[in-house]
Amino acid sequence: METALPRIDWAPLAAMLPVAFGGLAALVGDLFLPSGRKRFIPALGLASLALSILVSIGLWGTVRHSINDAVVLDRFALFSYLVFALVSILSILVSMDYVDASAPDQGEYYSLLLFSTLGMMLMAAGGDLIVIFLGLETLSLALYTLCGFRKAELRSNEAALKYLLLGAFASGFFLYGIALIYGATGTTVLRRIGAFLADGRPPSPLLLVGAGLLLVGFGFKVASVPFHMWTPDVYEGAPTSVTAFMIAGTKAAAFAALVRVFLLALPALQVQWSAAVWVLAVLTMTLGNLVALVQNNIKRMLAYSSIAHAGYLLVALVAGGSPGATSILFYLVAYALMNLGAFAVIIALQAGGRELLSLTDYAGLGFRRPVLSACTALFMFSLAGLPPTAGFMGKLFIFSAAVEGHYPGLAVIGVLNSVISVYFYLRPVVIMYMNEPAIEQPLVPSSAAAIWAVALSALGTLHFGLFPGRLLDLARQSVAVLGG
Repeated sequence: METALPRIDWAPLAAMLPVAFGGLAALVGDLFLPSGRKRFIPALGLASLALSILVSIGLWGTVRHSINDAVVLDRFALFSYLVFALVSILSILVSMDYVDASAPDQGEYYSLLLFSTLGMMLMAAGGDLIVIFLGLETLSLALYTLCGFRKAELRSNEAALKYLLLGAFASGFFLYGIALIYGATGTTVLRRIGAFLADGRPPSPLLLVGAGLLLVGFGFKVASVPFHMWTPDVYEGAPTSVTAFMIAGTKAAAFAALVRVFLLALPALQVQWSAAVWVLAVLTMTLGNLVALVQNNIKRMLAYSSIAHAGYLLVALVAGGSPGATSILFYLVAYALMNLGAFAVIIALQAGGRELLSLTDYAGLGFRRPVLSACTALFMFSLAGLPPTAGFMGKLFIFSAAVEGHYPGLAVIGVLNSVISVYFYLRPVVIMYMNEPAIEQPLVPSSAAAIWAVALSALGTLHFGLFPGRLLDLARQSVAVLGG
């Protein structure tokens, strides 16, 4: 007796297909294109991401489910796709000349970057814990390889190995959490888990432990304390273009999945998980900011900065509800722009064939490269949460959501941490404009693609700081239809 195959609604997968085909095409191009034509591979990646953006915009407002509710198409997923595409486009721009100078295997690099983006999209659209896990692993496996892409550098190999070992350990926690939740509810589909818990019965210990293990898995990906130990070493050792992609993309994907899982499937357990996340938020933003104060390497400083920003985003998760989820989406856009812009500047400013990674290397750059230095100051102001930048508006919305959610103490702790962070974010700015260089270093001409990435990031950072209304409305619409 023949069994009919289930019908698949391809609409929820439509925005993912250009990214998947782009990744495959990059591999094929690497094999068959002559060396002089491989410059077209990053352009192919940009085209596939642009097509994904057009499909996402065309599907805006559509709510569909596919493969037995395993994949969801809604405004929340589409908004996340646009964030991931923004991150990937800026990452490709900062990589174009950077990778050309350091690695012959361009096709592999851009293919891995696109497949990482595909994993992010699966995480944001996952209506089933198994699909979210598959997206997490697709993202992670590609990133493990990208971290070690400079095979001849010991530090790059060390970063890849550390990330692989600790990432596999965290994936085990996540997968075991899925198993326990399935044992407690009989399903891994998020909507059905939410329906199972909606009857008011007290949660079983099995379910609580499962939710805690999921939080551990997500905590590793967002680099929250105490799961943050890998972050500084991996971010410092990985190629700078990969660090830029990781610092923005991984956090965006993990928080998109966190919002969908904890606010859609597990709102009935909010009293329990919000207490744990409250502690994580305080520890994460406090430790990240305090340790960043003493960093003299700009990549390590931005690594600890990313830990602190994970704490701010966890504040919004604790606040919960529509205000909390809306502020998370807004902040992810601002976070991507200001971090990718900062790393684009690092790539654009090279002296004597090396990157300027020590803060002392930036002495006097305010007058030698005035435009790039001004953009650096803008990104540092935004990361510190100073007006009129997107970072300021993002923190304002997060702390307002915490107050509205009856967590004023958490908002106060967040504001105090932001005040602490002003010191280390302003250090590079002061050094650029107030210090004379000890040795005059010859600066190589900046990559045109990196300059474009800096310019786009700077414009976005200013635009969403001065005119946040439209982006906030889109984020609010996305959260309103969460889960369909």
